[in-house]
Amino acid sequence: MADRSGLKAQLAKALDDMHADVIHVGLFDYASMFRERRLRRDELLNGAETAVFANVLPKWDSGEAILFPGPYRSETVAYDVASLRPYPFEKNAAALIADYTGPQAAIMPRRVLADQIAKADALGLDVFAGFEFEFIVLNETAETLRTKGFANLNHYAADNRCWSGQTAATYAPFVAELEDTLTRAGVDLFSLSVELGPGCFEATLKHREGLRGADDAAFFRMFTKSFCRQRDLTASFMALTGNGFPGIGGHINLSLRDRKSGRNVFADRSDANGLSATAKSFLAGIIANVPEIFPMIGNTVNAYRRLAPGSWAPKTVSWAPYNYAAAVRIAAETEEMTRLELRLPGSDANPHLAMAAMLGAGLDGLTRGLELTTPAIASGGPNEVPEGVERLPVDLLDATRRFRASAKAKALFGAAFVDHYSAICEAEDTALRKAVSAAEVQRYLEAG
Repeated sequence: MADRSGLKAQLAKALDDMHADVIHVGLFDYASMFRERRLRRDELLNGAETAVFANVLPKWDSGEAILFPGPYRSETVAYDVASLRPYPFEKNAAALIADYTGPQAAIMPRRVLADQIAKADALGLDVFAGFEFEFIVLNETAETLRTKGFANLNHYAADNRCWSGQTAATYAPFVAELEDTLTRAGVDLFSLSVELGPGCFEATLKHREGLRGADDAAFFRMFTKSFCRQRDLTASFMALTGNGFPGIGGHINLSLRDRKSGRNVFADRSDANGLSATAKSFLAGIIANVPEIFPMIGNTVNAYRRLAPGSWAPKTVSWAPYNYAAAVRIAAETEEMTRLELRLPGSDANPHLAMAAMLGAGLDGLTRGLELTTPAIASGGPNEVPEGVERLPVDLLDATRRFRASAKAKALFGAAFVDHYSAICEAEDTALRKAVSAAEVQRYLEAG
């Protein structure tokens, strides 16, 4: 992250290279929403070394209800020049990420991830990550959703079948235009295709170094949602949108490379699964830590609907080579491509926090030299719980209570973040604790 020394000159050159006259500058909050201001080039540059932003972002929940006492005031921020990217919805425009530099800095999601990347950096390792998102497109506008009370949702691409070439051909203009928009925004895709169920699409982002991987993921969701809204559609990244919809994931593919040699330190072609001792210790760290830091992966009430009994989502931090039912899927097609794929996050996960959880847990296993003693699962399916493996939390409240009490979490991410983020998650759970679904009314209204 850039400091303020010489920042104005660095930023001016980067803006000139991008031919950017307008800049959308902001911060990602806990809900991974980009909270921004739109500035002209001169205004941005003139205030670059004295920039501030309202300090309310870490003090409210996803519904913008204030959770913590004031004072509510402007707080210093630093612009990350390396984060600058084209803004696809406006000519000669760019998007730029800022980070708090004052009291809020240590508890913000992007900073939490940056701290874990710094740990890898101290070990001489470069972090590479690429996200994979399933998402649902609805034939609904902001107005129709509200008129209908967010019920009885209409599908876009209602005729879709999983990986259907016919569907891909039918909706090719939509897919091609979305990919073009994302490419213009600096979000490079490996693939964009149809997936399981009506209106379901899947995008695999190319792996990027460090913070850029999570930044790409966060901007991918934002730009995809905006692209759809501009076409009178709605993109849903909820882990489970409702009855008739599949559970959708936001998987993280991660690898580490030796800085001097550029070699993928997860790869060992002599191993039966293609994994090095480094990768196995990293995986052991994920297995040991993730059950206690799960709110960083599942940070909404809805995230746990996807993990409910009877679903195919893993109930433990299982692993296996190439097995899509495992919580951590091992992929080692070549030495260059060897990676660990965390399949636990829903598509609604905060990319910065979910990646920080995976990286922090894995680095802990690596630095402690943990051995991988948990066997790979042979099959995987609804409710399968391998013997001797800790179960994942069943809901956000369960997850948050474990997280708040976890010495592991505080050692990895700091007590200040753990305490603050626990309060955020508890408030999110409380906000929906009294919500009554139509299914509950149908089940209980006339019973007894």
